Amino acid sequence: MRILLTNDDGINASGLKVLEAIARQLSDDIWIVAPSEEQSGAGHSLTLTSPVRLRRHDERRFSVTGTPTDSVTMALRKVLPGKPDLILSGVNRGANQGDDVTYSGTVSAALEGALAGVRSIALSQIYSREGAGNDVSFDAAESWGAKVLRPLLDMQFAPRTLVNVNFPAVAADAVKGIRVVRQGFHDYERGTLVEGMDPRGFPYFWFGLEPVLQTPGHETDLEITQDGYIAVTPLQLDLTHYPSLELLADRYGPDAG
Repeated sequence: MRILLTNDDGINASGLKVLEAIARQLSDDIWIVAPSEEQSGAGHSLTLTSPVRLRRHDERRFSVTGTPTDSVTMALRKVLPGKPDLILSGVNRGANQGDDVTYSGTVSAALEGALAGVRSIALSQIYSREGAGNDVSFDAAESWGAKVLRPLLDMQFAPRTLVNVNFPAVAADAVKGIRVVRQGFHDYERGTLVEGMDPRGFPYFWFGLEPVLQTPGHETDLEITQDGYIAVTPLQLDLTHYPSLELLADRYGPDAG
């Protein structure tokens, strides 16, 4: 089984090393194509206004001067000798849950794989506090990653869908199990806006993160990981709100032109 690994934290990220260790429990045919620098928050962006460079680090490890989407595109069109059987994106340093998946380069790399007709899975390790730097523990992902992935290896994904996995911010032996849940949503109170002045006297702004209110109950990815479970969530590329189709059509009438 040929597996392509990518991420949005960059080719040298600790989480990518964790992902490689997980993948090698499943296959020996592992390829890595990841951004050369961190691309967190890049979403599903594609580089169109500048050239993209490809660097070969060894026989099956490459970096791309672009986004996670660029990395998957380069892997499929240029690097790999054939179509992979599986694309794994991550393990991201931090959660990719709820409506935040729309910002996520990790999830978007898997989205690009799904568009190409390849089974794709995004994996993220939640951490418990901001400002943790390199002290983020991937313990839960390291210990549970292969166990989460194995049931999916022979599963036929529906077209244009992917699976999003979030590991809770607990030690591996404290993980309570795996739950398949829907995507949650935040009561939107985006984090702080930090203002400062650079050494040349020009103002700058830096987006910060703060805890936000979440959906009630314990039926989504947001709450289940707080309870110590691994969240497995199927996502789809079709963003159409079907109940509104007829309502909108009625607004324009049959003769709208």
